[in-house]
Amino acid sequence: MLRWRRFFPFLLFLTISASAQSRIDCNALKSRILGETVHYCVLLPPSYDSVPAKHYPVLYFLHGLGENEQTLFKTGGWNLIEDLRQQHKVGDFLIVTPEAKASFYVNSANGKVRYSDFFLQEFIPYIEANYRIRRERKARAITGISMGGYGALRFAFAKPDMFSAVSAQSAALITDSPKELDAALRAGTPRARLLGSVFGNPIDVAHWKQNDPFWLARKNKAEIGKLAIYFNCGNDDEYDFEVGAAALDKQLTEEHIKHEYHLYPGNHSASYFGAHIGEVMEFHSQIFGAWK
Repeated sequence: MLRWRRFFPFLLFLTISASAQSRIDCNALKSRILGETVHYCVLLPPSYDSVPAKHYPVLYFLHGLGENEQTLFKTGGWNLIEDLRQQHKVGDFLIVTPEAKASFYVNSANGKVRYSDFFLQEFIPYIEANYRIRRERKARAITGISMGGYGALRFAFAKPDMFSAVSAQSAALITDSPKELDAALRAGTPRARLLGSVFGNPIDVAHWKQNDPFWLARKNKAEIGKLAIYFNCGNDDEYDFEVGAAALDKQLTEEHIKHEYHLYPGNHSASYFGAHIGEVMEFHSQIFGAWK
């Protein structure tokens, strides 16, 4: 859905060093649950190597459709985060970006792709075992953009006991009913075909409901009230995701769940994402700092 402008003409190598001594560690793990190799990258803060006894909070960053684990760092995000650190606007925490292809970060309706199980049961434990990460809930947060924004909200609303904070930009929040999506599937629209490959064709209603951030927010509203929640969207989103963002804002407001929501000028683009990722990082840094 999202087309990124490439700021760097070169590929990331396994480890890239910056002048501030932060570095990006890109690697892979062979997943037993998915039956394939999954790539990931980790942005390590400047003090990671110089203070070997320190353990850090972690922010899981979920990429959008058509992108991969390197997208955040290949599109200027790394430089922006480093600038925020140098300006003392964000503290030190790890940012972990897993590869997810077109999974929508859920288990597929047909059971062939168990991405949610992989992420919760295999990936997070692997990261926590291989990097110096604080393992308590208050030190674990999740964010994402577009498909990844859907995934971040879905994970946090389904497992509020695992995450202290969640954010999303231009999240793929779909307000269409399964019946309306089935009509779109019959019409052969590109979006419907993509959703059908994950949620069933026709849409598996029970599966759709179990993964719907709106339904999960209602089901777990008492626990979700303990989350720090932030999301934004452009007012001219090509996929009408501002409709879903507004609907989530309305639902959370009516249920008296504290959250921060912004509708900004802009569309579903890298320039929109880049304009607001700074406040996302500052949001998470403040929450990590408040819950030390």
